[in-house]
Amino acid sequence: MNISKAIVYEALKPVMDPEINLSVVDLGLIYDVRIDNKVKKITVDMTLTSPMCPYGPMLIAMVDDAVKVLPGIKETEVKVVWEPQWDPKKMASDEVKDKLGIW
Repeated sequence: MNISKAIVYEALKPVMDPEINLSVVDLGLIYDVRIDNKVKKITVDMTLTSPMCPYGPMLIAMVDDAVKVLPGIKETEVKVVWEPQWDPKKMASDEVKDKLGIW
């Protein structure tokens, strides 16, 4: 079975930022997902709400755990990137913007 980006994003939706209890997908913290179906590897580019995020290591582990259980996946990698800088006004879902009161 080939894994698609949609499947990966769906697997990541339940991963919640523990500080604000919102999905990392809805927050816009997942920047990219690359899938190599030949070697069964998923690479996730993500950012954190801030470079000093105390939950950073835990969030990275939670993202990794969410994708490594997908069927047939043998390798996962989570890369933390800082460009572009996270901006919830541009990157968060409308639902998150409503909850955070940003528009």
